[in-house]
Amino acid sequence: MSRRADRLFQIVQILRGRRLSTAAMLAERLEVSERTIYRDIRDLSLSGVPVEGEAGCGYRLLPGYDLPPLMFTPGEVEALVAAIRLVQTWSGETLAQNAGTAEEKLLGILTPQRRAVAERCRIISPDFNKYPQVKIWFDVFHAAIGKLQVVNLSYRDEKGNASSRKVHPLGLTFWGEVWLLVAWCETREDYRSFRLDRCLSVTLTGEYFAERPDRSLADFINLQHSEGCLPDTKKPIGK
Repeated sequence: MSRRADRLFQIVQILRGRRLSTAAMLAERLEVSERTIYRDIRDLSLSGVPVEGEAGCGYRLLPGYDLPPLMFTPGEVEALVAAIRLVQTWSGETLAQNAGTAEEKLLGILTPQRRAVAERCRIISPDFNKYPQVKIWFDVFHAAIGKLQVVNLSYRDEKGNASSRKVHPLGLTFWGEVWLLVAWCETREDYRSFRLDRCLSVTLTGEYFAERPDRSLADFINLQHSEGCLPDTKKPIGK
């Protein structure tokens, strides 16, 4: 495949995965000029690819357009296999099972050459079952996040102090061997992060919450970028 044909395919892939893509973003991603992107978008449209948008505003791919079968590079295959193995080891049982079936489907669509790359991957993630309870809490929080369900949480902090909170689970983040729940705490009326290995009990309340711009995972992340610390410890992120 020539470089230009490969670039056109990449543009379609990017447009397919995003709501709106500007020419500047595409040019930076593909390391070409914006003029080249404008020409490529024009050529894609003329060839029948349903691209909608205009220069200066952004482009998107209309729904329903079918791409040729996925073509993974050897590096992409190894990255996917490594990610699947990490999820299988460190996430909850439900997500680990889904990762396993995803790996089966991935291997099923790969060419023999790419399948050999996947099978030779030496990036492993051994499971020593160090935190068995964490896998249970992960599943509960993961389900609650998807359903926007309020959770009752009993927690013991790093000083050994126990407390009970009612929280709105917003996301899960991984720091090496430690999973953190990012949540809005009704008790503190503020964001808090909780280590899953310090949770004493987790109970779904049956209540639901509505995520708001000022009580969301995106807002929490923006605050961390500006403050550089986690809201429950006031220590630098990752400590």
